[in-house]
Amino acid sequence: MTQNAAFKETPPVDWLTVGREVLDIEIAGLSAVRDQLGHGFVDAVQTLAACQGRVVVTGIGKSGLVGRKIAATFSSTGTPSFFLHPVEGAHGDLGMIRQEDVVLAISNSGETDELNAVLPTMRSLGLCILGITKNERSTMAGLCDVVLKVHVPREACPFGLAPTASTTAILAVGDALAVCLIRWKRFDARDFRRCHPGGILGQRLRLSIKDVMHRESIPKVGHDAPVSLALDVLNQGGLGTVAVVDAVGALIGILTDGDVRRLVCQGLLDPGVPVDQVMTRRPRCIRPEQSAASALDIMEVAAITVLPVVDERNTLLGMVHLHDLLGKGRVKFSD
Repeated sequence: MTQNAAFKETPPVDWLTVGREVLDIEIAGLSAVRDQLGHGFVDAVQTLAACQGRVVVTGIGKSGLVGRKIAATFSSTGTPSFFLHPVEGAHGDLGMIRQEDVVLAISNSGETDELNAVLPTMRSLGLCILGITKNERSTMAGLCDVVLKVHVPREACPFGLAPTASTTAILAVGDALAVCLIRWKRFDARDFRRCHPGGILGQRLRLSIKDVMHRESIPKVGHDAPVSLALDVLNQGGLGTVAVVDAVGALIGILTDGDVRRLVCQGLLDPGVPVDQVMTRRPRCIRPEQSAASALDIMEVAAITVLPVVDERNTLLGMVHLHDLLGKGRVKFSD
């Protein structure tokens, strides 16, 4: 029987159901790991934040592949890191490590021989070792200063052998550590741009606002326009904001979707009153010569998605939306 014939005789399977079952198992694994997070996670964040050198991520097999991604995420978000293969480490690459570094060792079982063989040497160098494993009583855990327990109820693999849900969970914990470090170090969009000078997002953030802003059909009304007209313009504008300008086109306020929602909830929305009675005065703005990264910083701090663009006389020139900065609007870059 040929291989193709065997394939054709495979009984029909509802692959969509199988795929959803796998995702359900992985979601359940992440939920379990979320509930497991405790003081070990906090200790790990504090240790990594205090690291004066680099974070040396190490592991083998699937754990090693996940470790490479974690190291890359750390490095791109302000925590210098690199991946060290434990076998290569045992054959000379330990020379790359310095006493001020911190080691992050990954092993689902905690009994990976190749990894456990190099950890004692790392300890002898005075390094602090963090470990991610499901087994807090494992050999690796005993060699670590801080242990993060990452244990999923079961793997998605039908035999329970191939790392699936466990590697997803370890990767997610690595992301959680990275995000905590981003907030600890106050790593911002400008820092990200410096780490990604050739990336698509880096290209966007280097642009000037004049290169990404909306110039035509700007949703705006006069200060004496009724709220009903402002709502029509807001609805048609597609930016979630309508600008309010005076007789010479200078920006004096804005009305946003959020403003309207709050007025409705408070029972204060009167379509007949002038919009300048309900608008937000002196809104945050940006100049056309400023960078897209600056706009992203402002939006992040103020938790807003749109910025009016004005000149030195406060004349409204356009608007820039968060999606334009992230490449989801009309501004596109080639892959």
